[in-house]
Amino acid sequence: MRIVLVGPPGAGKGTQAAFLAKNLSIPHISTGDLFRANISKQTELGKLAKSYMDAGNLVPDEVTIGMAKDRMEQADAAGGFLLDGFPRNVSQAEALDEMLKTEGMKLDAVLDLEVPEEEVVKRIAGRRICRNDSAHVFHVSYKKPKTEGVCDACGGELYQRDDDSEETVRTRLEVYHTQTEPIIDYYKAQGLVVTISALGKVEEVTGRAMDALRSGDGSEG
Repeated sequence: MRIVLVGPPGAGKGTQAAFLAKNLSIPHISTGDLFRANISKQTELGKLAKSYMDAGNLVPDEVTIGMAKDRMEQADAAGGFLLDGFPRNVSQAEALDEMLKTEGMKLDAVLDLEVPEEEVVKRIAGRRICRNDSAHVFHVSYKKPKTEGVCDACGGELYQRDDDSEETVRTRLEVYHTQTEPIIDYYKAQGLVVTISALGKVEEVTGRAMDALRSGDGSEG
């Protein structure tokens, strides 16, 4: 299957992408991984992306599209892929369609993870990270440490990252609504959108997504 995964920040896209890719035996292609791989390997596209990032500018669509194209042409993606974080806007979606058309391929589904806005704010703004090890993550509501402000694993101080503050989360949501949400309507016009609720336990959401992808109908959410 060739799938695009969309949803607001805090919808759990990365987690669901990993589970779904494993269940469907297709590679999970995330924008973040593409950028890191190209920059670390110092590819031409990686160098170009880094020059924009170092200057504090957004990386142009054509650079992101070039990285995605290179990745989708690799052997492990021949039987399908799951795209996470790309396309991010309608022009990228149009470029992806053109790219797939040239290869005689098309998308099978666009999986839209739905989460109420206040839940997104609660999920992200409640996160607390350990200063000693960023892999130790807690939450003020969902995963409380035994002692407030102290990491259960190593005793390190727990803190809220700047980009997890409520103000920043609401700004990120605004960007999502303005830039990325329009691609849902773009794909709805092609009959590709499958919408599910991203509320509940991780495995429940994965099961919901797998059922929806099999039936091609995500009307549960």
